[in-house]
Amino acid sequence: MGSWEENIRRVEPYVPGEQPSDKNIIKLNTNENPYGPSPRVKAINLDTDLLKKYPDPKAELLVSTLAAYHGLDESQVFVGVGSDDVIAMSFMTFFNSKKPILFPDITYSFYDVWADMLRIPYEKQPLDDNFNIVKEDYLNKENGGIIFPNPNAPTGILVDLAFIEDIVKANPDSVVIIDEAYIDFGGESALPLIDKYENLLVVRTFSKSRSMAGLRIGYAMGSPKLIKYLNDVKYSFNSYTMNMPSIILGSEVIADDEYFRECTGKIIETREWFSDKLKTLGFKVLPSKANFVFASPDKVSAEEVFKTARENGIYFRFFNAPRISSFLRITIGTREEMEKVVSFLEGIL
Repeated sequence: MGSWEENIRRVEPYVPGEQPSDKNIIKLNTNENPYGPSPRVKAINLDTDLLKKYPDPKAELLVSTLAAYHGLDESQVFVGVGSDDVIAMSFMTFFNSKKPILFPDITYSFYDVWADMLRIPYEKQPLDDNFNIVKEDYLNKENGGIIFPNPNAPTGILVDLAFIEDIVKANPDSVVIIDEAYIDFGGESALPLIDKYENLLVVRTFSKSRSMAGLRIGYAMGSPKLIKYLNDVKYSFNSYTMNMPSIILGSEVIADDEYFRECTGKIIETREWFSDKLKTLGFKVLPSKANFVFASPDKVSAEEVFKTARENGIYFRFFNAPRISSFLRITIGTREEMEKVVSFLEGIL
């Protein structure tokens, strides 16, 4: 090993879901939206001459559109290159105490990657036997910050607004981040609390309910003070994080509320239908308020179902990890796709 390698920052990287190139594959492994983005995107005749100049570092068009949509002041909105970028910036900005940050032991696996990379101490709080977040674990522990998704991933289980408020109220000296990547599929947002608690940050993404995973748009909402600190770090790190197409197209997508509600409604309806079918086939299905289900087969192993499905052109997500290796995370596709999945499962179980 060369001496230069002694100075390398070593981390265990996040492992994303597989992205197959074959369009005939039923791809249900990365929680993408099965429906295309708003028709407004196709109608935009983007002026490519704009690309010769740097984008607006403040992304004012997108920020103002988001603020108006959510009934906020522009000073309460921060935008970034997907919610991953927003959360990574939040880790850099808010989690600088020597005290450990807290998050669930079964959750979005990027959290510990960021913490390790940024040398942030952390403590994982175990979910209970039914995979619920235990509120008391976040009420009476000294900490340098708290983050968890709602609904949680990969379980899909939602906590209510009172649950979140109790945690935020109990931790006035820490920033609490609620990752709402999946909130639009049946959950109640923590957004109404941001005017009451200046230490609460709510993070959203365009990748799930807005069908824009390929463009990478995320945003955070919180007190003006939190947003200012986020922008200070962003401008010190990279002033031009948002590209011009993202700013323009994102603004159009967020304005098309009718199409958004139509698509999320179809996904919710299909999720409930598919969950019932899985239960009929003997699966244990956790109650989901996301665009996926977390389910455990009772007749064969989850890994065997995962491998057999893949051989048949159906991609699920399998986590070979403690407590969840008997489960599969299955994204909700179109009704037609999910009917094919049910037929496949009936054939192997």
